[in-house]
Amino acid sequence: MNPTCMIPVVKTPKDYQAYRISPHDTNRLAIVFDPNTANISLTYCVEIFDVGGKTPPNRHQLAVEMFFVLKGEGLATCDSKTVPIQAGDSILVPATGTHVIENTGKNRLYALCIMVPNEDFAELIRSGTPVELDEEDLAVLRRSDGLLAK
Repeated sequence: MNPTCMIPVVKTPKDYQAYRISPHDTNRLAIVFDPNTANISLTYCVEIFDVGGKTPPNRHQLAVEMFFVLKGEGLATCDSKTVPIQAGDSILVPATGTHVIENTGKNRLYALCIMVPNEDFAELIRSGTPVELDEEDLAVLRRSDGLLAK
């Protein structure tokens, strides 16, 4: 047996802590794993965009940010290049790329978001206002909302 192997950390949607970074933001971030729980410099969260919601333009000095769209549709812009996104799409934003994710659909947009290294992302999220995940959010995160139906 490997003596350095640790017991895996398992969380369910009811364990996720969600925040709105700024009071006027139209997206929320539910932290799944961060340096405190993963013991590694990464942030893994679910980003939830209200209808018409989007991130403010932002960039990271060192971190690569990756998104996987769980549900919904929108636009991803990086350094003035814009592409449509929908459930099943993956986005890789290189370090220093100024980017925006925008919900252009009729329902919420849900995306897994992973940033490596953390670059104080988890700390920024936690500095915001705590918010609750509602039943719609929990249904998507539990995959009980009929994700295959469009």
